[in-house]
Amino acid sequence: MHDQLALVFVYGTLRRGGSNHFRMHGTEFVAAGTVSGRLYAIDWYPGLVLDPAGDPIVGEVYAVGTGQLKALDEFEGVSASEFQDSEYRRVKTMFLPQKGDPFEAWVWEWLGAVSEGARIPHGDWLRNS
Repeated sequence: MHDQLALVFVYGTLRRGGSNHFRMHGTEFVAAGTVSGRLYAIDWYPGLVLDPAGDPIVGEVYAVGTGQLKALDEFEGVSASEFQDSEYRRVKTMFLPQKGDPFEAWVWEWLGAVSEGARIPHGDWLRNS
């Protein structure tokens, strides 16, 4: 049976050059670009709150298999049994690639409290860290 591929947008430590990029091993890079939202420094990692009127948040889209998607969900603390207390939820959003037409991709959106003082207005976590 062929593994179904999903498109995921990563904007923090999972990006190329990020401390957790090794977790993307075996995935296929699709495009660099942005989504609309507000980016916050939570701790050693960022949190994205989606907002159509927000800032362009810099990141990358990867094609991942079902097993890899499950592993990334677990890394982000998102599982069916944990959803109630998780910091993130995985939702679809519109991705604007640097070249080509917009398309939908999954993203892990921050669900916790945020402080406007910790907002990253330029939207690029790797530039911030």
